[in-house]
Amino acid sequence: MLVESVEATVFGTNCHVVAPGPGEECVVVDPGIGVEDRLVELLRRHRLRPAAVLLTHGHLDHTFSVTPVCGSHGLAATIHAEDRYRLTDPLSDLGPALLAALTAEYGRLRWREPEEVVTVTDAQRLAVAGLDITVSHAPGHTEGSVMFAVARPGEADLLLSGDVLFAGSVGRTDLPGGDPAAMLRSLRTRVLPLADATDVLPGHGPATTIGRERVSNPYLLQLADAAARTES
Repeated sequence: MLVESVEATVFGTNCHVVAPGPGEECVVVDPGIGVEDRLVELLRRHRLRPAAVLLTHGHLDHTFSVTPVCGSHGLAATIHAEDRYRLTDPLSDLGPALLAALTAEYGRLRWREPEEVVTVTDAQRLAVAGLDITVSHAPGHTEGSVMFAVARPGEADLLLSGDVLFAGSVGRTDLPGGDPAAMLRSLRTRVLPLADATDVLPGHGPATTIGRERVSNPYLLQLADAAARTES
C-alpha cells in the first residue's frame, strides 16, 4: 500500500494520500490550505489518479482546497452528514480575530463550496480506489468528526484519525461544535477497542500506533484508569 502525506502551509494539517500502489487510483484525505501544487506533484510522481476526496471533518484547515481538488478530477467531496453544513461557509468558524490574522499573513481567503457533496454515516463501508474503507463516527472535536479505517489484508488497519487522535494528544473540544463528553465517549468506544498494531495517521503531527498511544497518551491513560477503578 502506498501512503504519503503533504503538510499544509497553515496549521500544519496533514493531507494524506492512500493507494494500493503506484500507478493506481487513490483517495485524498483532508486537502488543507496551500497543498494544491505539492499534491499535484505527489500524484504525478506516483502516477496516481484520485478516485475520492474524503474529509474527516469540516474545519477550514482540513477542507480549504477540497473544491479545486475535487474540481480538477470531477469528484464529489465526502463528509459525514453532521458536518455537511460546515462546507457552506467554513470561514465563519475562524472568528474575526483569527480570520484577520490569516488575511494579514496570507492574503484574503476565498471559499467556494464544492459542486457535489456526498455524505456518509457511521459504519458505512466505502469500496473505492481498490481500498476497503470503514467510516467511524467519532464526535467531540466536531459533531461530524470521523476516522477512516483502511483495511490491510493480513495486518491491522491503517487509521486516518483526523482531529480525533494525535500522537500524545487528542483534538480540541473548545471550538464551535466541540463536546468534551462526546470526545471522551469517542475515545472510549472508537479508539481504545482498536488493535495495538493499528497504524495511525493523524490530522496534525507525526504518525503513531494505537499501542503506543494506549501506554503514553494521557487522555487514553485517564480513560483506562477510570475503567480499572470502575471494575475494581
